[in-house]
Amino acid sequence: MSLASRDEPTTSRKRRVTPSDWAVLGFTLLYIAGATPWALLRGNIEFLLYVAVMLLMIGLVAAIHLRVGLSREVLVGLSLWGLIHMAGGLMPVPEGWPIHGDKRVLYSLWLIPDYLKYDQLVHAFGFGVTTWVCWQGLCAATGVRRPTVGLLLLCAAAGMGFGAVNEVVEFIATLSVPETNVGGYANTGWDLVANGVGAAAAVTLIAVGNRKAAKEEQRASAMS
Repeated sequence: MSLASRDEPTTSRKRRVTPSDWAVLGFTLLYIAGATPWALLRGNIEFLLYVAVMLLMIGLVAAIHLRVGLSREVLVGLSLWGLIHMAGGLMPVPEGWPIHGDKRVLYSLWLIPDYLKYDQLVHAFGFGVTTWVCWQGLCAATGVRRPTVGLLLLCAAAGMGFGAVNEVVEFIATLSVPETNVGGYANTGWDLVANGVGAAAAVTLIAVGNRKAAKEEQRASAMS
């Protein structure tokens, strides 16, 4: 199914909670329920802050979904983002694997030593999905159905803005919890770069998907 067909706005009056919505919510709550006691057993106080933030975000996404009618793909993407986020903070990595810092968890893992960390991949994926959420919200609020360069730039900027909010949360964590695995100024800078890459990828996919859908509509009209 094309991005265009999924990204058309849905009014709140027409919106119904579907079985797939409940399935995504249940899956998300299930892995949070499993991760929380694990974090407690490991004494990971920093991660409990992120669990609380995730629960708040679930409520926010649910409210947006009931208003906007986010696509199934977006909801799945948000849930997967939460899963890889939980894994990043809790899953240990074997001795000998290259890491940044002294905490041997996935978030510290170098996927490409000195160039690409797991953390940066999560940022790019997550805020790419966030940019897609912004696009669908814009469609629902304004009734637009085809992206323009200006609208896509607006959505990308919004996605990166939410990424900056995440950095504020991480900054609060460094002030509130001793010995966090957040990283320093360079880490924040690379996180923002990764957010930008994810946002750019998202708007590119939206543009390509809608262009493909428009061509399919023109072909269908010519044949009718």
